[in-house]
Formats: sequence, structure tokens, C-alpha cells
Amino acid sequence: MTWLEKYIAYKTILIREFLRFIRIWIQTILPPVITTALYFIIFGNLIGPRIGDMAGFRYMDYIVPGLIMMAVITNSYANVVSSFFGSKFHRNIEEMLISPLPNYVILAGYVSGGIARGVIVGIAVTVVSMLFSDLKVHDAFIIISTVLLTAALFSLAGFVNGVYARSFDDISIIPTFVLTPLTYLGGVFYSISMLSDFWQKVSMANPILYMVNTFRYGFLGVTDIDLFTAYAIIIGFIVALYVFSLHLLRTGHGIRN
Repeated sequence: MTWLEKYIAYKTILIREFLRFIRIWIQTILPPVITTALYFIIFGNLIGPRIGDMAGFRYMDYIVPGLIMMAVITNSYANVVSSFFGSKFHRNIEEMLISPLPNYVILAGYVSGGIARGVIVGIAVTVVSMLFSDLKVHDAFIIISTVLLTAALFSLAGFVNGVYARSFDDISIIPTFVLTPLTYLGGVFYSISMLSDFWQKVSMANPILYMVNTFRYGFLGVTDIDLFTAYAIIIGFIVALYVFSLHLLRTGHGIRN
């Protein structure tokens, strides 16, 4: 295939993925916005004043970046896992696999769709957060790069889950029992400096901690972890999941059988 044909194929998959979630925005974009608004009301307005300041900021202002990142993570993941499994269920993914379309173009199309949904939901949640918090930007590059890298990582993770899933119930196991606990324990609602030394070390094994803290630094200029280490870990996970996803497509594991 020529590069133009590959580009057209990639754009087609991306547009399909984009239209897929934007047509049902009431189910895909509105719910995380409402959920986040409830977090702001409960944790920010009601519980926040009892907690006081955290790292020199109002508790409401401190949790805003974490809540935005949580919405980006869950939606970029959910978009790809549901879309790819749907393609498997309806047997149309096989048409792509037997076509001359390279596997990396197929993967890029699905992942880009997940990134698009994660970013759009993140922007929507950010707009809502402005009603509750006076957001300031400390480093725009870190904010943008962290969102894109995190959305790409969890889009790839959603793709892997979609490949291995054998039923619609399977696509909810990882988000329920792995993704949600890691997100809530990833420093969204607290600083790990509040924990004992032992639990701080345990928390450092949570990859979401690095994403949340890097994103928080972009807004507030404070972080519990080293930024270089955070970027290295995020990029490392992306490379590992990308290679593994291409391997799954090449071998047809969970797709052709």
C-alpha cells in the first residue's frame, strides 16, 4: 500500500471511531462530566473545608487535576475496549485483518479514537471544574503532553483487553477490579506524603500515581514524584503495550480463534 492509501485507511478508522462516541454523547461524554461535578460538590465543597489546605493549596484546587486525569483514563480505555470488542463480536475486524492494511495502521486508528474521546472528555471536565475552582496553568506543555501520553497508554491497554475479551462481561473486569482501584489509590484525592514510609513505597508501584502527579504539576507546580521518572515510566508502558498489541494483531490471538 502507498502512504496515501494508508493515510486514507487510518483517517477512515479514526472518523468512524470519533463518530461512534460523538453520536451518543449523552452516554459517552455527559456521564463523566456529571460524575466529576458530584466529586467536586462532595469532596470539594462539603469535605474539603474540613480537610483544609493540601500542599499549600485549597483541597478543591488540589484534587481538580486528578479528577480530570481520572476522566481521561477511564474514557480513553473504555472507548477502545468497547469498540474493538464490538468489531470482534460483529466479525468485521476480520475484514481488516485479511486486507493489505498494515497492523500498525489498524492499531493507530483505534488508539487515536480512544485519545480523541479521552481528550474531549478531559476538556469537558476541565470546563466544569472552572465552576468550582480557579484553575491556573503552571506549565502548558506538561499538561498537554501528559494528557496525550496517558490517553494513548490506556487506549492501548483497552485494545489489549478488547483482544482477550470473550464476552461483554469480560470488558468490565479490568476496569472494575484493576483500573478503578489503581486510579483511586493513585493520588487523586491525597498526597502520598501523608502516608507512612511503607505505603509511600507501595504507592510508587502504581503507574497512575506518576500520571496524576505529572498532570497536577502542570496546573499547580507541585508533585510527589520526579517528572523525568514519570515520563520515562509512561513512555515505557506505551512502548511495551504498543509492541504487544502489534504482536496480538499479527498472530491473531483472540481474534481468529
